[in-house]
Amino acid sequence: MKNNLYYPQVSLSDEEIFAEIKKEREHIGYYSLPYEDTTFLKAKLDSLNFTQKQIAIIGIGGSTLGTYAIYNFMKYNKQYNKTLKKELFFFESTDPVNLNGTLSQINLEDTLFIVISKSGTTIETISIFKYLMSITKIDKSNLLIITEDDSKLNTFAKANDINSFDIPKNVGGRFSVLSNVGLVPLYLAGFNIDELLKGAKKISTSFFEQNDLYDHLIKKARTYYEFKDVYNVNAIFSYSQLLEGFNKWYIQLWGESLGKIDVNHTNQGLTPIGLLGPVDQHSFLQLIVEGKRDKTVTFIKIKDFKDNTKIAPTTLQGLEDLDYINNLDFKELINLQADATIASVKEYKKDIPIDLIEIEEISEYEIGKLLFYYELLTSIVGKFLRINTYDQPGVEGGKIILKEMLKTKN
Repeated sequence: MKNNLYYPQVSLSDEEIFAEIKKEREHIGYYSLPYEDTTFLKAKLDSLNFTQKQIAIIGIGGSTLGTYAIYNFMKYNKQYNKTLKKELFFFESTDPVNLNGTLSQINLEDTLFIVISKSGTTIETISIFKYLMSITKIDKSNLLIITEDDSKLNTFAKANDINSFDIPKNVGGRFSVLSNVGLVPLYLAGFNIDELLKGAKKISTSFFEQNDLYDHLIKKARTYYEFKDVYNVNAIFSYSQLLEGFNKWYIQLWGESLGKIDVNHTNQGLTPIGLLGPVDQHSFLQLIVEGKRDKTVTFIKIKDFKDNTKIAPTTLQGLEDLDYINNLDFKELINLQADATIASVKEYKKDIPIDLIEIEEISEYEIGKLLFYYELLTSIVGKFLRINTYDQPGVEGGKIILKEMLKTKN
């Protein structure tokens, strides 16, 4: 029976939104992940005693983007330069050139394979897994499975005595980075997953105890909602290459969660864009400053890179006028570039909504905070929009068509 009832689009109060989020926390699983005890997980992984120096993560979308975001952020941290136990490689695309190009970087005989699929039947993931099995020996000695307990992939794992780790049913793929999806490979690689969860927990506790973060997140989400018909493009401008993976993760989280049909059968959506400074100062910034006024911008800075690399005190013939940059730390230069961009937008373009997130340092704790901040913000915006933040029918339709097309090929 079709429901033709019209729901007036009345903006909910802050208190009503908060009450709905608290109620949602009872059945949406990602909210509880920062509070999980990792003792059993770490003990189990330690007991498996995998000695391989490389890890090949086979998955796509929510199965890989969060882990890549953390790994890309952390891998150059000087603390880990000589202590990382394993190097991570990501097999996400069915592009054959990319697939074989990634393979050329690893030693198949010294690689642990981790297959991640919530449904267990993801075409891209299983296709790559089948190919890898055809070119090298893969068994319980060099394979882990991460999937739902009742998936067909877990049936395969049980039939072949492969160790498997569960993805809770109430944790959606794009919200799963703090579950076994991210914790298993990151712990095996040598990262501190407890600090990662501690950072996420800090954000969660601050919001749900209605401290300063409560007002900030509600206000930010309300702004996105109330001005969605004007500023419907949300750009993140991250001032570090280390945040490239985070930008990609954000784009999936924001786009797949908020591009929906609301209770009034109206198409909703906010378009995410991920930019990197200072590179995109020389491209997309022009569109922000003088282009159509349809964008908000969130700048993200790292306060302390803990790297003292300096610009050489060298005078170059013909370029003497630039000697004022001599001996400047690169970490200071990149943050001054961010500050200059922010100041110019604030001073000359007051009709561009902007805000700033400052990351204290390069650590698991800080990236855990950032990831959960955006998961929570996404959920709050979804409540304002009156949508189901956690399904993805637009994506599922394409998967169904693909499967039918593939079946006709055979």
